[in-house]
Amino acid sequence: MPLIYDSNEAALHLKSYCADYLKEEIFAEGLVRKLQPFSRFLEISALGDTELLNYETVARDCGVSAPTVRSYYEILVDTLLARYLPAYTFRPKRRVSSSPKFYFADVGVVNYLAQRGQVLPGSSAWGKAFENWVFHELTTYIEYTGRPETLSYWRLTTGVEVDFIVGPMKAAIESKASSNIHSDHLKGLRELKSDYPEIQKRIVISMENGARMTEDGIEILSYQDFVKSLWAGNLF
Repeated sequence: MPLIYDSNEAALHLKSYCADYLKEEIFAEGLVRKLQPFSRFLEISALGDTELLNYETVARDCGVSAPTVRSYYEILVDTLLARYLPAYTFRPKRRVSSSPKFYFADVGVVNYLAQRGQVLPGSSAWGKAFENWVFHELTTYIEYTGRPETLSYWRLTTGVEVDFIVGPMKAAIESKASSNIHSDHLKGLRELKSDYPEIQKRIVISMENGARMTEDGIEILSYQDFVKSLWAGNLF
C-alpha cells in the first residue's frame, strides 16, 4: 500500500491497518460471529500465501469447520484483501491439479500477518513475496488496461508447476527470485511446452541483470525489464 510503503513507521501502520480491518470491516459489519477464530485464520492463511488451497488443513489449524474456512476465504476476496488464482485444466494430457491458489493483494500485509519480520534474499519467504509481487503486477495490468486475457496456473500432480498462464496460451510465466537461472528453474516451462506446443511465449522473471534467451526459446528477464515490458504492452 503506497501510504504505508512510503512511511517511516511502516510496521506500526501495518499493525494498525490489520487491527482496523478486523474491527471495522469484519466484526462491525457482522461478517463473522466470533473474531478470535477469524484472527487466527488470517495468520494461517498468510502463511499459505501463493500456495494451493486446502480448506481441511487450514480448518484443523484454526479449530473451525472446513465450510467456515471456505467462507473466511470468501470474506477476504469480497473485501478485496486477496484473490484466487484458478488452475489451468483445459484439455490436460496428464493429471493436473484443479484446486485454486490464493494470493493476498498486498505483500506488506502478508509479511505482517505471517510475522515474517525481515524478509531476507534467498529465503523461502523472499521467493513467496517475489511471486506475490509478480502476481500483483500481472493482475493489475490486465485489469487497468481492460485486456481480455485470463490468468491461471498449471501444475502436474507430480509437483511440476508453472506459476502463471496468460490465456488462452499467450504466455507462460515463472517467477524465480534467483540471480542465477539454470535448467532446474526451467523444468515447468519445458514440461508445459510438451503438453501445449501452441504456447506463444515462455518467460522467467528473475533477479538476474538484463535479459537473455535460452536455446529453446525461453526468455529470462530481470524484474526491472519485466515491469517495463509489461506496462509498455510488450510482454504478451
